[in-house]
Amino acid sequence: MKVRKQLKEGLLTKNPVLVQLLGMCSTMAITTTLFNGLGMGLSVTLILICSNVIISLLRKVIPSSIRIAAYVVIIAGFVTMVDLLLQAFLPELSNNLGVFIPLIVVNCIILGRAEAFASKNGVLASLVDGLTQGLGYTIALVVMCIFRELLGSGTFGAGLLNGGAGIRVIPEQYPAMMMILPFGGFLTLGILIALSQWLTRHLDQRQREKEAAKRKEAVV
Repeated sequence: MKVRKQLKEGLLTKNPVLVQLLGMCSTMAITTTLFNGLGMGLSVTLILICSNVIISLLRKVIPSSIRIAAYVVIIAGFVTMVDLLLQAFLPELSNNLGVFIPLIVVNCIILGRAEAFASKNGVLASLVDGLTQGLGYTIALVVMCIFRELLGSGTFGAGLLNGGAGIRVIPEQYPAMMMILPFGGFLTLGILIALSQWLTRHLDQRQREKEAAKRKEAVV
């Protein structure tokens, strides 16, 4: 198990949002406040970890012909648990996220990791995969939320800080309302994708330079 490699993939090279472009409906719809993005990200992360572990445990038992149906049933069970917990303890967040919590059942991120990783690897590796992919998803959502909420509403942490009102950063008459509309979501996502691609190329270039330097030292 290569934790460092899995972490790099989850955060950067195979980020579910910025590279694989999965879960776009919820990403565009709920990233208007930090409260929503953090709640959605943590919910998906918890479901990813739990479903990955169970699917990995049962990978040799589930028949190949019905594996997708079995994965959906397992994921649906954890989604129901999370949905009920949110309704009980965080009703405001549950109302804000609305239908996007039940739709996690068919979220391509969850099903994709179940099929591509958990069904082929051990429990511990699958747990780490769920954690790193969920962390990458959560960070991408949080960054989008901060950017859109700050520019679109002029606040930071609405629903979390200052009694739920958030901290007013930009006076009410100045925010660009279009940033909390779909246009703002696409614009923010495009900027983040460009930045992640630049960072990936930069890190790859540095790695190639290090390898070239090592080869030169070995020759000398």
